[in-house]
Amino acid sequence: MLANFLIGLREGLEAALVVSILVAYLVKSERRELLPRIWAGVALAVAASLAFGAALTFGPRGLTFEAQEAIGGTLSIVAVAFVTWMIFWMSAAARGLGAELRGQIDRAAEGGRWSLAVVAMLAVGREGLETALFLWAATQAGTRDAVGSVTPTWEPLVGALLGILVAVALGYLIYRGAIRLNLTVFFTWTGAFLILVAGGVLAYGIHDLQEAGILPGLHSLAFDVSDVIPPSSWYGTLLKGVFNFSPATTRLEALAWVLYVVPVGVLFLFRTRIFRPNLQTQEH
Repeated sequence: MLANFLIGLREGLEAALVVSILVAYLVKSERRELLPRIWAGVALAVAASLAFGAALTFGPRGLTFEAQEAIGGTLSIVAVAFVTWMIFWMSAAARGLGAELRGQIDRAAEGGRWSLAVVAMLAVGREGLETALFLWAATQAGTRDAVGSVTPTWEPLVGALLGILVAVALGYLIYRGAIRLNLTVFFTWTGAFLILVAGGVLAYGIHDLQEAGILPGLHSLAFDVSDVIPPSSWYGTLLKGVFNFSPATTRLEALAWVLYVVPVGVLFLFRTRIFRPNLQTQEH
């Protein structure tokens, strides 16, 4: 639930920031009559995200086990690609996001009647579609036990919903000026955490493709610590729910996790200047 809460919080806060910037700019520039177009775009983005999530959830039903595993594994890998792009994009764009959106508003206000609605729909919809895809992948990875049985998915969904609600509240408080949130720090730490979460989703996607017969090595284990970390224990459940950790991990899963988390994590640390020396401090 914690990982899904964080996904909902981060993605929800991105969307909330976009909406707050759009609304605040229109209010300050005395163009309140254009606000309904913004809210129409937001509503369309939410509806599209919900429809996409429903298609992911109910679409694969009725297919063979191998087909379901193939679809699930492929979408998990796609979700990892999207969330990785999102992590790097937001860490770089957090500071200049407001200016970029204000420029889009000015151009849209001079365009057609629904231009502003399209701007809001695209800005919020991107976050919504990414959230739906990654939450679906994380939920699928976290709700199947070692013997393949599926348990209810309400806990991850509740975690994500709570994260989104907190994000909406934070977005409103930021809009009202009640709090000052260091977005660079926030997106840096949550980005680092989500890299670990994405690594687990990638490993699970590889396992799905192995079960579908697309990738080899399903019974070639890198390690099996089920005796030390039983899948049914509270800490086994916690590790599975947060990081998608499997006590019985195949060699290909372990290799995929390492080849993703290590280079992506190091690159992210360099990009966000955590790993670099503070040059300004050295100069002074």
